[in-house]
Amino acid sequence: MISKLLSKTLYEQDYPQWLEITLQQLETKDLENIDWENLIEEIAALGNEQKHKLESYLLQLLKHLLLYQYWSIPDCKNHWEVEIDNFRVEIRKLTKSKNLYNYLLTVLDQVYNQGKRILFLECLLDKGFDDC
Repeated sequence: MISKLLSKTLYEQDYPQWLEITLQQLETKDLENIDWENLIEEIAALGNEQKHKLESYLLQLLKHLLLYQYWSIPDCKNHWEVEIDNFRVEIRKLTKSKNLYNYLLTVLDQVYNQGKRILFLECLLDKGFDDC
C-alpha cells in the first residue's frame, strides 16, 4: 500500500511507476490511497489527446483533398490518393467513438477553413477557395 503523498511525489519523479501503482490500486479497489488529482488530470489529457489527433488527421485529409482537387500536375495525384485513404482510415478508427464522431462534426468547418488558409499561405493553390 502506498500513501497519497508518496503517490503524488511518485507522479512527478517516476511516471511509469506511478501508472503501475495507480492501476494496481484501482484493480484492488484501494480507493483511499489513489492520487485522484493526477489521475483525473491524466484521464482528461487522454481525451484531449484523442481530439487533437482527430483534428490533425482531419486537417491533413482536407488539405490533401484540396490539393487533389486543385493541383494541376497529375504526377502527384497518386501519392495524394494514398495519403487521403490513410487519413480516412485513421479518422474512421477514432470516430468509432460516438463522442469523437460528434466532436468531428463540431470542428469540421473550422478545420476545413484552417486547411484552406494553410494551403493559401503556402501558395500551393492558384485557384480561388471561395467556391470550395
